[in-house]
Amino acid sequence: MSAAGPPGEAGGAPPAAAVASGTRVAWFNCFAGIAGDMALASLVDAGADIDEVRAVLGRLPIAGWSIDVVPVLRGGIAATRIVVEVADDGVVRTFPHVLAILDEARLPGLVRERSVAAFSLLAEVEGRLHRRPSSQVHFHELGGHDTIVDIVGTATALELLAIDEVASSPVATGTGMVRSRHGMLPNPAPAVLALLAGAPLWGRDVQAELTTPTGAAILAATAVEFGPMPAMTVEATGYGAGANELEGLPNCTQVVVGTRCEGRAGPPTSTLPVGQPLVLLEANVDDATGEQVADAVQALLEAGAADAWVTPVLMKKGRPGQVVSVLADVALVEQLRRVLAAETGSFGVRSTVVDRWAASRRVEEVEVDGYPVRVKVSPGRAKVEHDDAQHVARMRGLPVREVVARAEHAWRERSSSLERPDGAS
Repeated sequence: MSAAGPPGEAGGAPPAAAVASGTRVAWFNCFAGIAGDMALASLVDAGADIDEVRAVLGRLPIAGWSIDVVPVLRGGIAATRIVVEVADDGVVRTFPHVLAILDEARLPGLVRERSVAAFSLLAEVEGRLHRRPSSQVHFHELGGHDTIVDIVGTATALELLAIDEVASSPVATGTGMVRSRHGMLPNPAPAVLALLAGAPLWGRDVQAELTTPTGAAILAATAVEFGPMPAMTVEATGYGAGANELEGLPNCTQVVVGTRCEGRAGPPTSTLPVGQPLVLLEANVDDATGEQVADAVQALLEAGAADAWVTPVLMKKGRPGQVVSVLADVALVEQLRRVLAAETGSFGVRSTVVDRWAASRRVEEVEVDGYPVRVKVSPGRAKVEHDDAQHVARMRGLPVREVVARAEHAWRERSSSLERPDGAS
């Protein structure tokens, strides 16, 4: 049995540990997306008792399913894979049919609530996509035994770990096409985009369905916030593996479980607001070419670094060298440490925990000679995206500085026109 104890009956009080120790949170790091089995596997890897998960799933009035827990490696990371074996009963379930299954199971209160919320969102989205009422939606693969097991199993695992709130990183999606009962669909699938509308998504150039509708529904139904890992006292981490290995990317979902911190330690007289916790990784390099150092910086950025840069230094015995620095999200430290060591050939990497106070910003777009150019805008400053300016300069045969000047002028003109009162010339 897990330390949190088994889920209580419907309407019961939350586990005492959750009340005594403050708000417990599970933060899903979806750097390689999320699927229903990956979410469940990550929570099991973080300590949710699989036998208790099976016991709650055993209340469901469906037969012909089993769960196996398989230890695997994904990109060198030790992870857990959940394999759900099902016997296809040929039943195409509607949303009311699925609700009846959940009701008959007499699930613990919060397990039922989270499960119903996920299926309700799936029904609403499927109805909107296929132009029919949600009550008439036929769940094809989404109403199968494996989807029910994934959703109810994840809700059960959250309860076993006494999770009060769920948070998530921005969610990665893949490219290409995915296969469904409706035929080939664009990746990310329409249901994924609809379920996570308003949440931060980003695309990886990977020909795979990184985020599935089931995984998206779990996040949409449970997550109270999306962004960097919240300030928390970390108690456990888990890695839920996808079915396949992906080249250059650990195919798993990470979950971090802990207790929220109201504030972070600091000088008693400090009046600074709580910043975003990050880790600064650094390596000294004195035997790499300029091209190799530049490649290392590019590889670090592609691996998820918040920023990376190079500083020239004078090393021992008067040798010139460089310090390669990486600003990393806490959850990606190990991944980026390996990239930094491999790309630079350094014998050691050091780390420092830092806070970042990032200014609010937004991205706007202007046109220069008919080409779009993005402008990053923050209080008191507007900065043209260099890559866009470089592209326009190459297409129009202009100096980059001229394109930047034109883009800044276009942005100022548009901004000033928006600020003028009605009727002003």
